[in-house]
Amino acid sequence: MAPATSLPDYNTHPTAFLTALFDVAVARAQPADNMQGVLPPVPVGKTLVLGAGKAAGAMVHALEAMWPADAPLSGLVITRYGHIPPRPAGLVQRIELLEAAHPVPDQAGMDAATRMLALAQTAGADDLVICLVSGGGSSLLTLPCEGLNLGDKQRINAALLNSGAGIADMNCVRKHLSRIKGGRLGAACAPAHVVTITISDVPGDDVGVIASGPTVPDDSTCAQALAVLRRLDIELPQPVWEALESGALETPKPGDSCFAGHLVHLIATPLQSLQAAAQAARAAGVHTYVLADDMEGESRCVGQVHASMAKAAALGVGAFETPCVILSGGETTVTINKAVKARGLVRGRGGRAAEFCMGLAQALDGAPTIWALAADTDGIDGVESNAGAVVTPTTLAAASQGGADLADCLFRNDSYGYFSAAKGLVVTGPTHTNVNDFRAILVLAAHPQ
Repeated sequence: MAPATSLPDYNTHPTAFLTALFDVAVARAQPADNMQGVLPPVPVGKTLVLGAGKAAGAMVHALEAMWPADAPLSGLVITRYGHIPPRPAGLVQRIELLEAAHPVPDQAGMDAATRMLALAQTAGADDLVICLVSGGGSSLLTLPCEGLNLGDKQRINAALLNSGAGIADMNCVRKHLSRIKGGRLGAACAPAHVVTITISDVPGDDVGVIASGPTVPDDSTCAQALAVLRRLDIELPQPVWEALESGALETPKPGDSCFAGHLVHLIATPLQSLQAAAQAARAAGVHTYVLADDMEGESRCVGQVHASMAKAAALGVGAFETPCVILSGGETTVTINKAVKARGLVRGRGGRAAEFCMGLAQALDGAPTIWALAADTDGIDGVESNAGAVVTPTTLAAASQGGADLADCLFRNDSYGYFSAAKGLVVTGPTHTNVNDFRAILVLAAHPQ
């Protein structure tokens, strides 16, 4: 973590101060700083490394650097396109790193998942399988169940993403329509000793939800997956409906002997990153409040709620003493407005962090002493090039001057376009980790009415 004295002054450089807090949060979640101490001993047999996620590249590099140079090490791990960090000088590559599409899967992910499942099935009783799992693995590990093809999975995944469904519901469906997720990769490794090393990007840090839990037992059911699909009106081929209804696509459950001796290590979480940012902010002399690390809900609505708390603090009422930073994390959602297509309008671009900022900016209405930043800790907000956005007292005016109308951008879910016009995009590039949303609101001295 950067020392507090290196943070920009929050009074004179509020946006830079919030950006520095984001950097502290991301630094706390880097695999190289968190993997030491959880690696198992070298086995009698071979060591096979499998896994997937946005942090997978950095996790592989950390493992390769820490594993004894004279001990065998091989495997296959998948990450998102453009998310393999530069290889440290002198580090010998021993694990194959492949790239595939996220958030909608592609053929590269399907081919890699097929190979990974086959590798898992080669593990014997004397072998060790280390599984590196992080957010994004659900899309990267694409291996449809019988009756579905890649096109079906792409359509279903896109429908889930556009529905506003929470991550647990989305991953419940993904698990039951897969041959590798929902514990099936872990089951395929039996009878080998399996150690899962994971980074959480989900509310509650449920390892069964992170990347759809490929290596851990699953307590969700076919019936629950069916309920989600019906509620969201997502179509499936009739044989797949019937397989779900009969329970033929049920996942391995807790207590299954295939998971005997399986160890799981959670090395980075959203709360740990929020706490690191809070510590830095307090050291800089700012009252700091961590609301929660597991907030869910419609992004713009969550933004409006945060605005209410910030405005209360700015008025000298409520629970927060100024100057203060209000921190929160979690995974909000964006429900795509279907009326946009019906009216023949151009659908907007953007992700949940910038959509949160649109709702926040609308509710703050140019409040003079409030600044905010919201960004995805993986550096990519949805599928765009930005990590998120910043809101300042001049955001509304700047966006209007840049030709963006807030009501129109909210209607079309065009948060990228709005903050591009306002010159408020936060662009970091891939951070090589992923502990979900980071939100920070800075409220300077209160001005009671």
